[in-house]
Amino acid sequence: MAEENVESAVEEQPVELTDEELDRIADTAIGALQDILKYFDVGEVTIDEYEGDDGELILDITGDDLAVLIGRHGKTLDALQFIVSAITVRTIGYRYPVVVDVEGYKGRQREKLESIAHSSANRAVAQHKSVKLRPMTPYERRIIHITLRADERVETASEGEGSARHVVILPV
Repeated sequence: MAEENVESAVEEQPVELTDEELDRIADTAIGALQDILKYFDVGEVTIDEYEGDDGELILDITGDDLAVLIGRHGKTLDALQFIVSAITVRTIGYRYPVVVDVEGYKGRQREKLESIAHSSANRAVAQHKSVKLRPMTPYERRIIHITLRADERVETASEGEGSARHVVILPV
């Protein structure tokens, strides 16, 4: 419900953003993140910002005791990213992809998911049958699809509803 309300108030991202607009997006996202982090007992943190391979803004938090920000299976980190993204969208008036990471956790997670994708594709081809992966978040499913889109031996599809949504890898 809340997500729909944000969606209806959002315009399309301008085609070409100026450096000033990118700075405004980064300042807005970092400000929102800093405000939220005040409620966690994590001590001094540093937030590094950089542009990702897919044109997204990545905010990587580093510090001493940040496990609480990741949470079990990255759930707290996913929620943190959702909130920061929603605040940023509402403030700037259009959607721009913002990724919140903690000490490269999502990078390591991405490597694991890419490995799972490749081994599952090999298994699907070797066994000549589809392989159903565990339920995943939209971000995780997207990584699986992107990883295997160039593999001509398999196709991928998402199936299921809500938290049970998962990727199926089908041999061609």
